[in-house]
Amino acid sequence: MESGQTPLGLIAGEGQLPLLVARGARATGRRVVVVALRGCADPGLAAAADVLRWRGIAQLGRWIRVLRRSGCREVVMAGRVRKSRMFGGPRWLQWLQYLPDLTSIRVWYFAARDKRNDALLGAVAEEMQRRGLTLIDSTRYIPDSLAAEGVLTPQAPPPRVLDDARFAWPLLKQVAGLDIGQSMAVKEREVIAVEAIEGTDALIERAGRLCPQGGWTLVKVAKPNQDLRFDVPTVGPQTIENLARAGAAALVIEAGRTIMLERERLLAEAARCRIAVVGMRDAAAADGVPPDRAP
Repeated sequence: MESGQTPLGLIAGEGQLPLLVARGARATGRRVVVVALRGCADPGLAAAADVLRWRGIAQLGRWIRVLRRSGCREVVMAGRVRKSRMFGGPRWLQWLQYLPDLTSIRVWYFAARDKRNDALLGAVAEEMQRRGLTLIDSTRYIPDSLAAEGVLTPQAPPPRVLDDARFAWPLLKQVAGLDIGQSMAVKEREVIAVEAIEGTDALIERAGRLCPQGGWTLVKVAKPNQDLRFDVPTVGPQTIENLARAGAAALVIEAGRTIMLERERLLAEAARCRIAVVGMRDAAAADGVPPDRAP
């Protein structure tokens, strides 16, 4: 560890991404202090953390106290928090379930201009900065997990997949730019389903019901001005399993701006299920997509 380097704070939600970040940071010699969100984070994170404390989803003030007392100055947010939970019942029930602290109440009701991800997380980042904590690029310690450009699976996609991706790309970029969602299911230049608050897995299930004959493509992109501190598009082996179950033919993701969890396992599962995986820089590059150039 470099002389004078402070511990890295990690606010951990669901999935494998927090574990990858923790391991990546520790591989550089940096200590990792994890604020594990109750009901979301994997208890297995304890093995990859120097310090781990469990705190509630709506307890921003308590997150900040843990991180400051541990000497953190830089913080990464990683992992899902299913936002649909926030609308799962009457407001009084949500308050009883999450027991928000005063800092969270102030950010939710007064600091965030609306409740879309960028606005809400941006307000969280500003509050943390005000308290001496800087939220940093969530991909800094996992550069090898970013999607490469090209066809990433042994099987090349049929031409119609690339045609559908070219069709969907500009539409999806607009949707993503409005902070609505970052995924779209498409077939034969027809939009089957668009992601919103339900998340990618639920979108895939819905697309499978709407297109039972299968053969559709999932396109996933970053926002036009993606803030790499949070909400970076992410896919993993579970994404492939869900796509196979829903009859999808291909997954097209934005190269360099999409995180691939357990990359080798993801691609092996895609090959087994005969689902083509393609990394694109932009839709114009879809013709003659080059082979995988990842090391």
